[in-house]
Amino acid sequence: MNTLLFPFAEYWWLYAAFSAFVLLLLALDLGVFHRKAHEVSFREATIWSVVWVTLALAFNYGFYLYAASTFDDNPRLLAIPGFSPDDAARQVGLEFLTGYIVEKALAVDNIFVFVVVFGYFAIPAKYQHRVLFYGIIGALVFRALFIAMGSVLMQYHAVVVAFGALLILTGVKMMFAPEKPMDPSRNPVIRLFTRVMPVAPALDGQRFFTKIAGRWHATPLLVALLFLEMSDIIFAVDSVPAIFALTREPLIVFTSNIFAILGLRAMYFMLAGAVDRFHLLKFGLAVVLVFVGLKMVWLNDAFGGKFPITWSLGFILAVILASVAASLLFPRRPRSAGGEDALRGVDAPAPFAPERQ
Repeated sequence: MNTLLFPFAEYWWLYAAFSAFVLLLLALDLGVFHRKAHEVSFREATIWSVVWVTLALAFNYGFYLYAASTFDDNPRLLAIPGFSPDDAARQVGLEFLTGYIVEKALAVDNIFVFVVVFGYFAIPAKYQHRVLFYGIIGALVFRALFIAMGSVLMQYHAVVVAFGALLILTGVKMMFAPEKPMDPSRNPVIRLFTRVMPVAPALDGQRFFTKIAGRWHATPLLVALLFLEMSDIIFAVDSVPAIFALTREPLIVFTSNIFAILGLRAMYFMLAGAVDRFHLLKFGLAVVLVFVGLKMVWLNDAFGGKFPITWSLGFILAVILASVAASLLFPRRPRSAGGEDALRGVDAPAPFAPERQ
């Protein structure tokens, strides 16, 4: 069935209500729970991780119940031959859950980037939540734009095949490409920004801008935020098509993406110190990307237009859990560099030094 179950023209209010709910959560997060800059402990991060996952699962169940009741009363859908409201509601519930799991797994790559960037720019732990908070807001905006464009482009079969091929190539590259140390100073956007905008040599508390000799300067906090935003745009090129491979419903792509991103900060503070222990997870993610790419270019057509979502969910969960278990059973050998650099699994870049103006 190619008919959208939640067309925007009918369900725009649901997008608006969900966006307002997310804005309320963000306002409570920054204005109440994290009003004062402080280092987020493992215990606090774990509690928040449980909160975000619980909210996502509660929404998943509520979404399923709402879909079941809505489909029963929708004459447009009931007029479709062979349409079953119960089966359709179960389908969208599983599609949300699968998309959420895939996005949470792919978010581990973001955590690797967070660790390197905060170390490179020497961002103290108590200011990292502030950078991630505004980074998440930017990510929400960019993901919404990507999803809106994807919902239009994915109507064309050639685009679906192209995105599927991109995911397969990305997965193969992730599986076989050697690890390379990240050097934010080589990022063209960062290089351009530091040439256009003067950058202060040191932090000024949690401020993104500071005035030096009567002239406004960006602080390293803002440069770190800019790099994280650019990184998320790159990650979105993979993650958004990956979820569109699991569902054609933009509402499901949007809500599952947003819930995964909302829990990203807590997951970072919980796993940053042990992220290198999951060194084999990248191979699992590579297999997942290849799988969802194959769904787009072949499997969906081979199964009458829709590969069973239960099979997708089972396969993705099995691959991710197997790669995590393998990482713990076969730990990475300690690196000779020691300290934080061994923890990150990358070579230490040179300390951040803004270009001379």
